[in-house]
Amino acid sequence: QLQLVESGGGLVQPGGSLKLSCAASTRTLDYYSVGWFRQAPGKEREGVSCFSISDGSTYYADSVKGRFTISRDNAKNTVYLQMNNLKAEDTAVYYCAQSPPPSIFQRTCDRRGFDYWGQGTQVTVSS
Repeated sequence: QLQLVESGGGLVQPGGSLKLSCAASTRTLDYYSVGWFRQAPGKEREGVSCFSISDGSTYYADSVKGRFTISRDNAKNTVYLQMNNLKAEDTAVYYCAQSPPPSIFQRTCDRRGFDYWGQGTQVTVSS
């Protein structure tokens, strides 16, 4: 059973940066699509950024384009989310997810396309 563990969350001031990490228990990044999602209080879990292994496409939500970057280190079985110029509206619990292809939901960064989830890490942007 694949296990995912997120780290790197915390409290940061507006305009600051954080880098989230998601470590996988087994070697999957050569075969699985990966994604970062977030859920703010009272809101639905939304896709932030996803990489689809099927076609090599990368998705970013409009709200984070130009500020967030997803990356993978296959040798370390780790996925990252670099977050720059953070805003108060980025405050949420961030989750990483992985799943084998194929799924159209992976290309659109829809949670229905992902089977394995981490426990989440809190990101709070506040002065």
